[in-house]
Amino acid sequence: MYAVIKTGGKQYKVTVGQKLKVEQIPAELDSQIELNEVLMIADGESVKVGTPLVEGAKVTAKVVAHGRGEKVRIFKMRRRKHYQKRQGHRQNFTQIEIVAIA
Repeated sequence: MYAVIKTGGKQYKVTVGQKLKVEQIPAELDSQIELNEVLMIADGESVKVGTPLVEGAKVTAKVVAHGRGEKVRIFKMRRRKHYQKRQGHRQNFTQIEIVAIA
């Protein structure tokens, strides 16, 4: 059984027991959260596709950790203009573990 959920502006295909990093969610460690934006649920041969969301479907997840991702380096340059700009960014994330799909 798997589901396609939407969180943080991105879509993820999840199964029970899977751990994944999503955009930061304001929740305490080891707390249960419910993800209500379920786009699709598949259980064997039966597939429910929402328009745009599946009615009454939810995915329960446990918050495992909070952290910051790898540094992304940004370098801008205009040739022959003496313009160079260096910048870096680290995105915050929340690591969750999928507990149940209903």
